[in-house]
Order: sequence, then C-alpha cells, then structure tokens
Amino acid sequence: MSAHDELHAHGDDHGHDDDLGIHATFSGYMTGFALSVVLTVIPFWLVMGHVITKSSTAAVIILALAAVQIVVHMIYFLHMNAKSEGGWNMLALVFTIVLVVITLSGSIWIMYHLNSNMMPSMMDPSNLP
Repeated sequence: MSAHDELHAHGDDHGHDDDLGIHATFSGYMTGFALSVVLTVIPFWLVMGHVITKSSTAAVIILALAAVQIVVHMIYFLHMNAKSEGGWNMLALVFTIVLVVITLSGSIWIMYHLNSNMMPSMMDPSNLP
C-alpha cells in the first residue's frame, strides 16, 4: 500500500460539509440563482412600471428585497450558516454588520447636522446682500 492509500484508507472524504448541512449541488446553485433573479426583477419592475408612486415606500421595499437577496447569496453561494467554521463565520458577519450600521448611522447623523453646525452665520438672513 502506498503512503497516499494509507493516509486515506479510513474512507474520509475531505469535504466535511455534509455534517454541517452544506450541500453544494447543482440544484442548490440553481435555486439560489432563480431566487436571485426573482429578487432582482421585482425591484426593477417596481421602478420601471411605476407600481408604487411614493418614493419612500418604494425605497423601503427595494432595500428589504436587497437584504433578502444578500441572505440568499450567503446561504446558497457562500454556504454560510451558524454551524460553518464552528460559528466563527456568523460571529464575523454579526461584527461586520454592527460596524457597518455604526459607520452608516454616524455618517448620516454627521451629514444631517453638518449644515447647521458648520456655518451658522451663512444661514442668517441679515448677512445676505
């Protein structure tokens, strides 16, 4: 028996994905692809067909569908779940989401208050020519 045969004689396949519930199959990829296409076509139809007239409502719906599409990509294409890599992938994802929310909310807060806090003398009507 060669060294290679002795190392792999125990019948262990190198993809330990089955015990984690991750199955990279053609049907899994096609399901993810179909969901991604549907989640892309719906917002396109909403905007191009002028289905929703109020822009804030349309924006919320589009953002919700985008969040669902991110989850679909993570599950079907990146094969992420709570068990993968011993839970470290999920912990890294939660940490990333927290940092993005802090960064975005801080940036929006700064930009919202920037106009009134930076140059209040420019807003004074008595200084206008």
